[in-house]
Amino acid sequence: MTDSKTAGASGTRAKDKPWLIRTYAGHSTAEASNALYRKNLARGQTGLSVAFDLPTQTGYDSDHALAKGEVGKVGVPISHLGDMEKLFAEIPLERMNTSMTINATAPWLLALYIACAEKQGAPRDQLTGTVQNDIIKEYLSRGTYIFPPQPSLRLITDVIAFTYREVPKWNPTNVCSYHLQEAGATPVQELAYALATAVAVLDAVRDSGQVPPEDFPRVVGRISFFVNAGLRFITELCKMRAFTELWDEICRERYGIEEEKYRRFRYGVQVNSLGLTEQQPENNVYRILLEALAVTLSKDARARAVQLPAWNEALGLPRPWDQQWSLRLQQILAFETDLLDYDDIFNGSTVIDAKVAELKAEARAELARIEDLGGAIAAVENAYMKERLVESAAKRLEAIETGAQTVVGVNAYQDSEPSPLTRGGDGGFLAPDPAAEAGQLENLKAWRAARDQGAVDRALAELEAAAKEGANIMEPSIACAHAGVTTGEWGEVLRRVFGEYRAPTGVGGSAAAHSQEEEDALAPVRERVEKVSRRLGRRLKILVGKPGLDGHSNGAEQIAVRARDAGFEVVYEGIRLTPAQIVGAALEEGVHVIGLSILSGSHVALVGEVLERMDKAGLSRVPLVAGGIIPPEDEAALKKAGVAAVYTPKDYDLTAILADIVDIVDRATQEAA
Repeated sequence: MTDSKTAGASGTRAKDKPWLIRTYAGHSTAEASNALYRKNLARGQTGLSVAFDLPTQTGYDSDHALAKGEVGKVGVPISHLGDMEKLFAEIPLERMNTSMTINATAPWLLALYIACAEKQGAPRDQLTGTVQNDIIKEYLSRGTYIFPPQPSLRLITDVIAFTYREVPKWNPTNVCSYHLQEAGATPVQELAYALATAVAVLDAVRDSGQVPPEDFPRVVGRISFFVNAGLRFITELCKMRAFTELWDEICRERYGIEEEKYRRFRYGVQVNSLGLTEQQPENNVYRILLEALAVTLSKDARARAVQLPAWNEALGLPRPWDQQWSLRLQQILAFETDLLDYDDIFNGSTVIDAKVAELKAEARAELARIEDLGGAIAAVENAYMKERLVESAAKRLEAIETGAQTVVGVNAYQDSEPSPLTRGGDGGFLAPDPAAEAGQLENLKAWRAARDQGAVDRALAELEAAAKEGANIMEPSIACAHAGVTTGEWGEVLRRVFGEYRAPTGVGGSAAAHSQEEEDALAPVRERVEKVSRRLGRRLKILVGKPGLDGHSNGAEQIAVRARDAGFEVVYEGIRLTPAQIVGAALEEGVHVIGLSILSGSHVALVGEVLERMDKAGLSRVPLVAGGIIPPEDEAALKKAGVAAVYTPKDYDLTAILADIVDIVDRATQEAA
């Protein structure tokens, strides 16, 4: 392909190489995920993108109390080197480009990957791939952080300083704006917050003393980004051009990088999942295609790697066929069209240039505000960035509710023929294997029993010493991997040294500024809240809870904000709470209703445990409602267990949801009287 010649905009030129073609995959077990990887590679995928389950992402073993119901749900469980070897069995790592979406435990998963490669006989310096390793966006959007900001930044620095010497083809951090957009970020916020994160990371590396000044340009050249592309096609295309130009500017002006190759904006992309709809899900195919064009059409700002969601991800996990469909979309773009034949077709466009200039100016202004606050870490700790994201997400949802933003099949053109894609016995998506968690727990027990505990203890002691003394933790982590240390043991050592962190929720400080249409819609709900509150003798109180390890808090935050605006008293303490903590808070606060938000697929187990604990605590008459990506059969099971109402992505009108909740509380309290 690279040898072919074609007439481009500036004459005959070599056809460009296609981007790395990936699918984001991992579920149930290492063995099942390995089979899926090998199948996708055989179908033409050119790189791997690994999804890990939430216990792995948050540094717990599969048998930890917080891992209950979460094992293998949103990714593959990796508790030790044996799991990693199963995951990559028959996949030669020296010839594979592997992206791992992992953040708080990125040093550990990279250590396991290196140890796995070494057992295959692959030298470190031949490994190519990426660890996401961006904690700052975890505090803002996705919630899989563990440690406070400064220790987290130190761990990112350790990975970067280690890889540029030992694994020089590796991307040691993938500054990620993807989840910022999912959490509500505008294009300007996406630009500014991601670039501020990259600056915070590079400043930390520069100031750490681990990298000599003469090597610093090489470090800058290994920084990569992971972005999102939404449906506002022209704006997203211009956003990517703005990213490339702003990054070049920062590299030159802030860090004095002279070599152009070290200033390149190198990015991978997964296009928007937030905009995928449960209603008329077949429409998602067109959405995904348009979003893919936004990051591939512009040669000067083209993605280096692309992974596309499947059409049915608003329903549940994609099946292998669904992933193949997304893979084929990329292959058609790369190999059937003339997309790669031409120089940048937007150069010289006054419309594109003007939009890029506008985005850059606004992003520079926002970067300056963050700098004035003390940088990205300070803007996390004082909740500035989180509050702005909550506000932006609220505006987006309100625009959909009022019809100012059209979503086909949701708030417009709702009449539809039944979709043949969802008529099968599986409902059109992959249901996780309920036996997978039990099998993983048995394997973990066997792994612990078979290893040399003395070697484990010595390796963990060396890891703890390195963490306490400020030494780079990567070599001790690799030694831990080879010794048989588990993910939870590695995480526990660093928790002891660094402590744990709870990020600001952004709910309390977010400003409510509703349109007149939304004010009109809220008015009757406020009246109902006032009426029920007067009857009860105190303000109607709702607890919004996030049980388990799911850190996708956007929905919970928006319910909390809208409930506050409707007149509820709101109890919201953020993510990653145990069922016991949620029930304890409900008892202590005297709430009238509990709302649980779970997007990880663990709703049946976690909601069931909350209901059991509510019954034991004497709260069985307090209604409980649940929201998330919940299949119809699970919805029926939850309601049979006692859940008063279930809300899924099709229920996009938050004001209508709250009106329903007021009615539920009104009925429940009158029945109890």
